[in-house]
Amino acid sequence: MNNPIVVIGIGEMSSVFTRALLRAGNPLIPITRDMNIAETAQQITTPEMVLVAVGESDLDTVLEQLPEQWKDKIALLQNELLPSDWKKHHLIEPTVISVWFEKKPGQDFKVLVPSPIVGPKADILAAALKTLSIPTWIVKDDNEMLFELVRKNLFILTTNIAGLEVGGDVNALWNENRDLALRVMDDVLTIQNHLTDQQHDRERLIEAMVEAINGDLAHKCMGRSAPVRLSKAIDYAKKNNLQVNELQRIYKNKGNI
Repeated sequence: MNNPIVVIGIGEMSSVFTRALLRAGNPLIPITRDMNIAETAQQITTPEMVLVAVGESDLDTVLEQLPEQWKDKIALLQNELLPSDWKKHHLIEPTVISVWFEKKPGQDFKVLVPSPIVGPKADILAAALKTLSIPTWIVKDDNEMLFELVRKNLFILTTNIAGLEVGGDVNALWNENRDLALRVMDDVLTIQNHLTDQQHDRERLIEAMVEAINGDLAHKCMGRSAPVRLSKAIDYAKKNNLQVNELQRIYKNKGNI
């Protein structure tokens, strides 16, 4: 039997991955909020992979608790993920997937576009998700994956923040309020460029974002996390003296959310 896969976090997104991993024949060890990671690591010293499936707000706390013997087996799937998020925790070449399917309570998953994966455990995730007919592709290198992570961040933040102003779905946003979407996107890209310390190809990113929009035209713009995402973006811009005039305008119009 294969070494077990440890899954930290048992939420909506995790439910899709655990179902896929089980279908692919992988033994699983779940870790919930009430369980002790260190105690589990004493029993499972050499897992095949450790899938960290907690939300973005809990990621730092979980990564701080990871035992050294697990750090070369980590797989990450969070939104708003960038290399700085794992490098500060000294992770050794984590496997990273930019998830392009959504899972909401009471509903099955919905795919927008294929999900890119990079890292030593990419084959495991790709094979598992294939059992659910979820399309993926393995990215050739870290630079290409960085583009994909920025692409996902751009899509989420642009649609969420613009959605605070106009609501609706991504089809209406792009086809009826494109100027607003582009202004928000440019501010978000300013932040992403600063976070990654490089200038990303704006036109290529727009093209990639439109591909995602066309993947699910009825995708709602404004999720529950939209106000928090805007506040975090504004705070980061202020701390780093970045000009994000459109984000500030929306922030002020919404009563400093």
